[in-house]
Amino acid sequence: MRRRKTAVFFLILGITLSAAAVALNITWILLNLREVVLLVFGIIFFALIITGLILNTIFLFREIRRNEQHDAFLNAITHELKTPIASIKLYLETLKTRPVDEEKRREFYDVMLADSDRLLGTVEQVLQASRTREKQRTLNLAEIDIGDLLGDTIRTIRSQQHLDDAAIRYTPPAERVGVLGDRGELEMAFANLLDNAIKYSDGEPKISVKIRSNTRKAEVYIKDSGIGLARADLKRIFKRFYRVPEEAAAKGTGLGLSIVRAIVEKHGGSITAESKGTGKGSTFVVRLPLV
Repeated sequence: MRRRKTAVFFLILGITLSAAAVALNITWILLNLREVVLLVFGIIFFALIITGLILNTIFLFREIRRNEQHDAFLNAITHELKTPIASIKLYLETLKTRPVDEEKRREFYDVMLADSDRLLGTVEQVLQASRTREKQRTLNLAEIDIGDLLGDTIRTIRSQQHLDDAAIRYTPPAERVGVLGDRGELEMAFANLLDNAIKYSDGEPKISVKIRSNTRKAEVYIKDSGIGLARADLKRIFKRFYRVPEEAAAKGTGLGLSIVRAIVEKHGGSITAESKGTGKGSTFVVRLPLV
């Protein structure tokens, strides 16, 4: 009987110890599994927090840059509007307060008309920048001879800027180069590119315009010998309000090249800028699909 009780005791003890061992083993597995799960979830949440902080920092940095560009744009547009208005006011006050001979009067009228054109051009550029962002806006498409369009645009720019023929060298292509586009929009795009080439030229502008074409597209090269561009600015200059730091004191609103890119892309084309560096001139290449 005593041996039986001893055997039952050790049997129960063995079962209890085995059960305890199994329980401890399962508990250890569960506890470690829980820790692994917590570790995995912790890593995921930590990564999400770090990602959120990085994205927030990037967003804040972009907002700061955008605000700086907006401030620069407001300063530029204020200057572009204020200067011709002040000039027109000065000439009008002169005509009102003192007698002026006929020759001088005509000279004043010419200056005021030029300032009015400049003022109107600035306003039109801002309106055009707004229009280019309208995705639903349709183009008045027709088949256009790009050679004739460039010739007309160059003649207009020469007249407005009082330039001689040597300032802008252009030889029309021997054959007709036809593209499908809105003539008014394309004229504005090429006029902006020519205005920029003149604006950022050192001394007398020396600009060359060439057209090359293949079976698929027409390429228009507008090359100047002006202040040039740094490699880092070659893509940024097409962004709205962006102005090259070295050119911040120059005239302009920072909208011209963004308008050009929007117009060209609406026509299914592309535009790129090329330059060997500051002081070495720039070349803008517009590519448009042929009819």
